Amino acid sequence: VQLQASGGGLVQAGGSLRLSCAASGSIVSINYMGWYRQVPGKQRELVAGLSSSGSTNYADSVKGRFTISRDNAKKTGYLQMNSLKPEDTAVYYCNANLWDGTLSRHYWGQGTLVTVSS
Repeated sequence: VQLQASGGGLVQAGGSLRLSCAASGSIVSINYMGWYRQVPGKQRELVAGLSSSGSTNYADSVKGRFTISRDNAKKTGYLQMNSLKPEDTAVYYCNANLWDGTLSRHYWGQGTLVTVSS
């Protein structure tokens, strides 16, 4: 089982990006999906989370700008990021609790770099 994050890049302030996190392997469903970010010298922080019931939580700094979602059929989670600001620049990581039909386990994807220019 692997999580593959993608979609990062360079964007101007005010622009948008959509990050994707695809699960591969023998996965039945995504129980939980979370997006985190980290800048050098700082701890990794939770940006957005999506539970199996559909409830979401967001960091105050991204509320109203970012939207987390998932497509279980595609085994993929997303983070739509709008109105990006230079302070959103970071490496973004996805984290998911995946159900393989027997066990649930947490996995981390590799980071994808988001750079927002002013």
